[in-house]
Amino acid sequence: MQRLATALDQVNIAVGATVRWLALIMVLVQFGTVVLRYVYGVSFIFLSESVLYLHAALFMLGAGYTLLVDAHVRVDIFYGSLSARKKALIDILGATLFLLPSMLMIAWFSWPSVRNSWAVMEGAISVGGIPASFLLKSLIPAFCGLLVIQGLACLLRDLALYRDRTNAA
Repeated sequence: MQRLATALDQVNIAVGATVRWLALIMVLVQFGTVVLRYVYGVSFIFLSESVLYLHAALFMLGAGYTLLVDAHVRVDIFYGSLSARKKALIDILGATLFLLPSMLMIAWFSWPSVRNSWAVMEGAISVGGIPASFLLKSLIPAFCGLLVIQGLACLLRDLALYRDRTNAA
């Protein structure tokens, strides 16, 4: 189970290593947009939209990596004081009851919109914008897929930890 979990982790490690550069690109594009607008009085809608696309890609594609490094927001009332085995049980329940079903539902219900967007090669959000809304919508199933992959990796690890009786305290 551990080898499979590690192999699944590699997907989000690779995506995270790539996607992190979108933050720098987004800042540079936004800086350039502000300079063009306020120094030179020129504005381009596609530049403003590109910040939106970069922001969406950063967060949607980075969600699996964030789960991998356990950096998602957690409301910790009792969790921190629990044993490793009890934490694993809570994480198993969370993954099976909430994470995996919600990702599958989001993917299922968003797929017709994504498919239709690709079928017509849906264009720009705004006049003069980036003519690729279909790519933006494609981030939804990618987000779901990456979170399912990471959720399964975490679930495998938690199942192994829960079965391990040495963490019973």
